[in-house]
Amino acid sequence: MNVLFIEDDTIETMKLQRTVSKLQLKHNIIEAKNGEQALDILKSSSKLPDIILLDLNMPRMNGIEFLKILKADSNFKYLPTIILTTSENRADLLECYKVGIAGYVIKPLKYEDYEYKLKTVFEYWETNELVKA
Repeated sequence: MNVLFIEDDTIETMKLQRTVSKLQLKHNIIEAKNGEQALDILKSSSKLPDIILLDLNMPRMNGIEFLKILKADSNFKYLPTIILTTSENRADLLECYKVGIAGYVIKPLKYEDYEYKLKTVFEYWETNELVKA
């Protein structure tokens, strides 16, 4: 799968890379540091990602702002977007589902728990029927 990973925290990016490597996943991970960069990647790419992993707490454009722009665009609105965040704020959760996310995953503190959650997310989306660009 092609995965667009939108995350401003270098440590979180390293955790994802470590998890993908450790689980020997063959996914192509495209990284964006914020929502603006992610939109640029989406608009300039000839191939859309299969899924998007999106952090909520980012500078310049937060995850919810990015999500609203994404879902308002007819070219991108069906891209499955999974929130990967530390936010346990119920208002964030409800707003994300209202806008149209495919899932909401809270980043655990322990690496083993993070690995398990990511493995589960990837396994689900590997078997799900995805809209191909």
